[in-house]
Amino acid sequence: MTDTPQITFAELNLDPRIQSAIDAAGYEHPTPIQEQAIPVIKKGGDVTGIAQTGTGKTAAFTLPMMHRLTKGRARARMPRSLILCPTRELAAQVAENFETYGKDLKLNMALLIGGVSFKEQEQKLMRGVDVLIATPGRLIDQFERGKILLTGVEVFTIDEADRMLDMGFIPDIEKICKLLPPRRQTLLFSATMPKEIARLAKTFQKDPIRIEVARESKTAETITQHVIKLPRGDDKAKRTALRRVIESRDVKNGIVFCNRKREVDIVAKSLQKHGFSAAAIHGDLPQSARTDTLNRFREGDLQLLVASDVAARGLDIPDVGHVFNYSPPPKDEDYVHRIGRTGRAGREGESFTLVGPMDEKSWRGVMMLIKTDVTEFMPEGLVEELEGLPSDADSRRGRGRNERGGRGRERGERRGRGRGRKERGEREERAEKPARQPRKEAAEGATENAAAEAPEKPRKERPKRDYKRKDDDLILDPAPDDLRGFGDDVPAFLK
Repeated sequence: MTDTPQITFAELNLDPRIQSAIDAAGYEHPTPIQEQAIPVIKKGGDVTGIAQTGTGKTAAFTLPMMHRLTKGRARARMPRSLILCPTRELAAQVAENFETYGKDLKLNMALLIGGVSFKEQEQKLMRGVDVLIATPGRLIDQFERGKILLTGVEVFTIDEADRMLDMGFIPDIEKICKLLPPRRQTLLFSATMPKEIARLAKTFQKDPIRIEVARESKTAETITQHVIKLPRGDDKAKRTALRRVIESRDVKNGIVFCNRKREVDIVAKSLQKHGFSAAAIHGDLPQSARTDTLNRFREGDLQLLVASDVAARGLDIPDVGHVFNYSPPPKDEDYVHRIGRTGRAGREGESFTLVGPMDEKSWRGVMMLIKTDVTEFMPEGLVEELEGLPSDADSRRGRGRNERGGRGRERGERRGRGRGRKERGEREERAEKPARQPRKEAAEGATENAAAEAPEKPRKERPKRDYKRKDDDLILDPAPDDLRGFGDDVPAFLK
């Protein structure tokens, strides 16, 4: 199969209204995954599509799905098609595709995601929807409430299946699949094909056609990749290096990827503090804040988007110029997805990855995966700046010492003032009271007085016992008084 588009969209024979929307959007040639998947999906066959990020997977299933749904009507609470997405942002992007390419069609769509009010979506579901786009958790929640029936689903799509696996959604997907009618078309799209996803496809798809247009480790040729190997890898050094790299390039817009949500917030605040237009986006933020941040970034009001991997997959922001990795990702293949945010749709892009001494092992794994030369880059004067830069630990230790020293002096002064007051009070008290006898003499005198006053008690004499040794054993001879009480019946062994 060739990776070069050979045909036009017009040759795919989509509904004229869909073709009109495609022409209005300015697209002429389908991407390889679109060229191969659309004809199969139009015929109703199951498809497993594997293609790297940015190859047009979303349109590969939305266009033929709309073509099929032009015939028929939806019933209340029974969607005709279902698309599962791992994140709210990706679900919203799929919804945008339907709005763009289906603007001339009379298809109803509902977006069922967390973080937004369900009231409006519930009203749409009650009227009947042709397309339901949902995240797994919200869909199961509303199904259990009796708001949705899935027995009318004709086309079922799992988008970004490997991301579903990473986020722990596979049990939810298996549960949803069992609620669907057995006679349906099942589409599964993913950037990679781990064993768990292959098992899922084998279980819930019927004779699927596998379409793979590029190996999962391949990075786009339009991306120029750079690595910055730092002499030290503490957070202060990395934040400084990140700023110097951004300053050294003409960055119109870019995404900074961090491995942890905590790092996302810290890096975003650091960039803001140093005058950069930056904002954070990760899974713990409210949906309204995430949507607003993405819109600002798309519209050009925000220069830098600091993100966790929630933004690494599927988000269609075609004109991102730069990608910065604060560290190599924990999973090697995520490197491909991250830098795939730039260099899209034939545009050129650049990626930069910060690698400290503790990141060397992770970076070697990335290099073994992509098998591509990555240019080493170092901003002028950065090494010297890092050598004179105190580390985060030194700064914290210095602050702690100063705080402890200040508190210690303060406590010492208070303790000294208190001890002085106490000693003055004791001296005044001793001056008012008569002198007392020494403690030892007073105790002896009290003992003598008590002994003189107490009546004399007769001592009780105990019978004497005579011990004799016989064959190295001690034998006790009882005294005659010990035999009293036996009378004349004294046992022989006691005599």
